[in-house]
Amino acid sequence: MRKFECSVCGFVYDPEQGLPEQGIPPGTPFEALPAEFCCPVCGAGKSEFNPLALSPQDGSEASVQLQTTVLEVIPRTPSIKSFRLAAPDRVRFKPGQYLSLSLRPEAGFTRYLSISNSPTEEGYLEVTKRITQSAFSRMLDRTGPGCPVSVTYPMGKFTFEGEFAKIALLSGGIGITPLRSMVRYAFDKQLDTGICLLYANRTLEEVAFKAEFDAMQEAGSRIKVVHTLSRAGSGWTGRTGRIDAALIREEVPDYHERRFYLCGPPLMVEGLTGVLRDELRIPEAQIETEGFTGY
Repeated sequence: MRKFECSVCGFVYDPEQGLPEQGIPPGTPFEALPAEFCCPVCGAGKSEFNPLALSPQDGSEASVQLQTTVLEVIPRTPSIKSFRLAAPDRVRFKPGQYLSLSLRPEAGFTRYLSISNSPTEEGYLEVTKRITQSAFSRMLDRTGPGCPVSVTYPMGKFTFEGEFAKIALLSGGIGITPLRSMVRYAFDKQLDTGICLLYANRTLEEVAFKAEFDAMQEAGSRIKVVHTLSRAGSGWTGRTGRIDAALIREEVPDYHERRFYLCGPPLMVEGLTGVLRDELRIPEAQIETEGFTGY
């Protein structure tokens, strides 16, 4: 049975334990609680409770809650920042998964963000976000070392741990975050997987993690990184334009042999899925997708 969390104080109602002190016996699902039920800690009403992620059915560990603080804020581009959060030395998650991050849960400042670091980078969780004018983004931008945050992790099935001999990663903008986790993991673990990353941005200065990707490509013969810019300056000598069938054919000639991972704005992911399926005849079973909405 699913657990529910009070969004005001963080108390978690566990149906298996119930609340005998309130006359609620063990085994009572949250949905069966009376309408007048309130949090035993802060008194918040039933409507202030939200369901926690269900435990995975594939043998992996259930999501856990962590009250933590910001360790460091790292600028990645003029508009993108990474936020490193203190975590146990061995943080358990899979490359590509995401977490929920709460700044002020009582005010609704909770969002889902991909984990941008790899499980091989121990001692912290990192999320990377483009700073926009949304209320959540502005509040996140004001955090710094020592600021308290609450996270629930890990979540999601958009993952890679070396299951395939060849993969192709297609991304745009801030959609790179879970893919960065995958590439870093493969590099650190020295996996035999052949990786080709096609990463689209408007300008060179907006390319997140560029130096790191380029360094991994130079050091690892099985990692290929292709940057393409839609508003390239006069000094740019790389690819230009968006990711399309022609670019994929040229840069990933063995595309029929690869598992594809797509991550970016929903319209981009939808469009690239159509390109792979309709123009390149890639079976949908070979396509993994994750869409990012902005906030």
